[in-house]
Amino acid sequence: MIDIPFELFVSPSGVPSSFHTHTCFCDGRDTPEAMVQEAIRLGCPAIGFSGHSHTAFDEGYCMSKDGTQAYCEEIRRLRQVYGGQIRIFLGIEQDYFSDAPCSDYDYVIGSVHQLPGMPAVDESAQATERLIRVHFGGDADAAAEAYFAAYRQVAENPRVDIVGHFDLITKFDEQRGFFRPDSPRYRRAALEAMDMLVGAGKIFEVNTGAISRGYRTSPYPARALLERLHAMGGRVTVSADAQHIS
Repeated sequence: MIDIPFELFVSPSGVPSSFHTHTCFCDGRDTPEAMVQEAIRLGCPAIGFSGHSHTAFDEGYCMSKDGTQAYCEEIRRLRQVYGGQIRIFLGIEQDYFSDAPCSDYDYVIGSVHQLPGMPAVDESAQATERLIRVHFGGDADAAAEAYFAAYRQVAENPRVDIVGHFDLITKFDEQRGFFRPDSPRYRRAALEAMDMLVGAGKIFEVNTGAISRGYRTSPYPARALLERLHAMGGRVTVSADAQHIS
């Protein structure tokens, strides 16, 4: 990961930067240029783009192979146009199951959105219910164990710099209460993965995306996990996981 000066995370007026940003190149709504212009209007010192890496088994939300190249070219163009007004970084949100190359980016966010042959964990409350019922026989702890085991593999990827929405699997818990984070099995699975990720030097994002979209009133990771992360000496960055400007 490039060395980003502290002053690029928060402006003197207190306006934060975000390094988790999606656009019309994947599942976002607005163009990268519109996002840059809005960041400038808000007074953000920097913006980092993180399009979803291509995943061949599910192309519905990610960038295509050709789209990935166009995305990189557009972010580099915007650097030239707006470089005097804001710092712009070219990143990627690399899904655990993506085999797309990720060596040419300023930084890489490592995320787990789904498990093989199963619905995305953040698709809908109905999909989460189906995931637990059909694929794990109704055992929510088993689903959580499989999910966090994938993050242990993320820890082994030397190219990953930032851990994306670590407990995304709980996206709909405030509505439906699928998981019990105080369950010994859930907690053990989460903390084992967190321990490996911290040991590998990964930065955890405090992701507010589900708050802005009305699914949650608290960010990822949950407060108890953040407290444990702090006790471990882990590092964090705050991100919007933005998909549009309004």
